[in-house]
Amino acid sequence: MSKRSFASDNNAGAHPEMIEAVKAANKGHVIAYGGDPITDRAIKLFKKHFGRDVAVYFVFGGTGANVLGLKAITQSHNAIICVDGGHVDYDECGAPEKFTGCKVISIPSSNGKLRVEQIKPFLHLLGNEHHIQPRVIAISQATEMGTVYTKKELKTLSTFAHDNNMLLHVDGARIANAAVSLDASLKEITADAGVDVLSFGGTKNGMMYGEAVIFFDPKLAAEFKYIRKQGMHLPSKMRYISAQFEALLSNDLWKRSAARSNRMAQILATELAKIPKIKITQPVESNGVFAIIPPKYIPRLQNKYWFYVWNEEISEVRFMASFDTTKEDIQDFVALVRKTVK
Repeated sequence: MSKRSFASDNNAGAHPEMIEAVKAANKGHVIAYGGDPITDRAIKLFKKHFGRDVAVYFVFGGTGANVLGLKAITQSHNAIICVDGGHVDYDECGAPEKFTGCKVISIPSSNGKLRVEQIKPFLHLLGNEHHIQPRVIAISQATEMGTVYTKKELKTLSTFAHDNNMLLHVDGARIANAAVSLDASLKEITADAGVDVLSFGGTKNGMMYGEAVIFFDPKLAAEFKYIRKQGMHLPSKMRYISAQFEALLSNDLWKRSAARSNRMAQILATELAKIPKIKITQPVESNGVFAIIPPKYIPRLQNKYWFYVWNEEISEVRFMASFDTTKEDIQDFVALVRKTVK
């Protein structure tokens, strides 16, 4: 049996209900490229959760969702303002710059969040033909540090963006975890908070593959069907992504899976915090736990459990819980940590 993983919620398998949904969709012939009844039902569910006027497009993965969503709302003389170390800045292999032509401006943050005060200094660029024009504030919810923007924080950012002719883009790879953490509906922390474009994550919450790009003002999506095709993210057999989204957004599966991973992260953090040589570095608000572990112990722990070193300079590591993480997984891992870190 392979090693159990706390490295990433991407490492988990697919939720059994996703497997069943794909099997159920695997019957007969339907119109390709989204012209099928399963896709129609899935889009109706998105409208139920996010608002009846949203425009929804399915893509293969998170990088495509982020980059193509940003491409739709920018021009090459624009700037995208994001947090230092966020996906748009760090983990897309330069794809945002390559495909949008925009300059990505990253701002340092100790907790993964952006604040209006940090963005204000860039307003002097607006209207000056010699300078790039700030157009998008791009954030992650939950953040790369496992923290969660409150509804008030989101509204503050969106209001500031709109007051200055900018838009708010959200990388929602873990938006379900954020909603559960806030005890909020998906709509409350997106449409109601003034979000303009959302990458809605499925893969980290139990899907095999597939993400969605949601435009809360359909006018912003006017050219997106061409952008998606040109960006190589138009699935021909879309029904298999749609079937998973239909399952995810039915019977609260999105909420059940996210609640499980959030709860497991809380238990893990509570137990690790009891070990004197380990320091939890971030509030545990979603399904990620960040901790400092003396470096000499890390390879020995990684021998049996996968996890990533997040910041080598301070020996900070990241543990991610998944929809299928169990209490037994945590008990066994914590027992190993107690035995190792002395």
